[in-house]
Amino acid sequence: MSADISNETRLAWRRRYSGPEFLREGFRPMFLAAGLWAALVVPLWIAVWMGAISYPGLFDPVTWHVHEMMFGYVGATLGGFVLTAVPNWTGRLPVRGFPLAALALAWIAGRVAIWWSGEIGAVPTAVLDLAYLGALAIFVGNEIVAGRNWRNLPVLAGLALMVAANVLFHLAAMEVADVEGVGVRLSIAVMSLLLALIGGRIVPSFTRNWLAKRDGPKIAAPMGRFDKVALAVTGVGLATWVGFAPEPVSGTLLTAAALLNLARLARWRGWRTLAEPLLTVLHVGYLWLAIGLGLLGVSRLGDWVPEKLALHVIAIGAIATMTLAVMTRAILGHTGRELHAGPWIAAIYALATVPVFTRAAYEIVPAMSLLWATAAAWFLAFALFTAVHAPMVLGLRKS
Repeated sequence: MSADISNETRLAWRRRYSGPEFLREGFRPMFLAAGLWAALVVPLWIAVWMGAISYPGLFDPVTWHVHEMMFGYVGATLGGFVLTAVPNWTGRLPVRGFPLAALALAWIAGRVAIWWSGEIGAVPTAVLDLAYLGALAIFVGNEIVAGRNWRNLPVLAGLALMVAANVLFHLAAMEVADVEGVGVRLSIAVMSLLLALIGGRIVPSFTRNWLAKRDGPKIAAPMGRFDKVALAVTGVGLATWVGFAPEPVSGTLLTAAALLNLARLARWRGWRTLAEPLLTVLHVGYLWLAIGLGLLGVSRLGDWVPEKLALHVIAIGAIATMTLAVMTRAILGHTGRELHAGPWIAAIYALATVPVFTRAAYEIVPAMSLLWATAAAWFLAFALFTAVHAPMVLGLRKS
């Protein structure tokens, strides 16, 4: 299919699609999978941790938990995002129907393989688990090259690095190399940088459009020189953390990155969006990213903050909040609904904020009540997300 395919051809092709509505766009199966898995994986992890059920896999239970959050939940959200965004970036036709179903099934196969890895073996597990993200990276690479969409090469690089991080998990499971810790760090670092990159495009863009409709003030244009400096410092700081550079070096760079991203966020005037939670939540998610980077930097400079606290702020605060915000907005917009967060969607955002505080507090005061509160709020947030949005992605209702 040519990269310069006309709008008329694309529209005609879309009208000709006669398959299941659920497989019309990539966000439909992948965002539903993300919501269902996020709602299930934390209670499942608590059950394993408490000894109520046995995990029959090769990874230790903590590693399984981290892996399934970063490559299960996050992997599904990445898939839904790029499969929906890339056709808009490149002007090419989207993946739908049988190929989309195959990708979704590859994701499911990875989750099953990781759970039963002790039974099926390390190599088959790795092959099954790596297939989904590998196929996704190949698809994005092909579309970017065919569409000459060089601006989004960093997204392809991020996907490739996520594949590399997953490979490190499997190499550790095979006992080939003790690189599991590097895999954890690399996956968190890549997602943090992708949030800074993509968030730096969509948050000011959506905010500027929303303010313009209300005769609001202008805000800084996205991706100016200051933004590029902030991204560069963030990337270098995260790279030094992944590469186990001397703590004063990585700590200083990460703290500087946090301050630059806070300044970046302030330029977007998020406090003026409080009337629309669908927009405000993007600013909140980016705020968690800046705070998490700052806490990670401080944890490297002294013993004032546990590193686990910083990582949970990044994972639960920044990554979960931003992905939830993008998923809800994309589902509403691409199913022809008003871009407005009603009471149920606002409740999802509120519930998703609770675990950030309770899980961080647990690192300071390890009370079981805080852990239970974290698990309960997380489950309710994603169960409600799934209940509200499943009928939309399945094409069961329009209102």
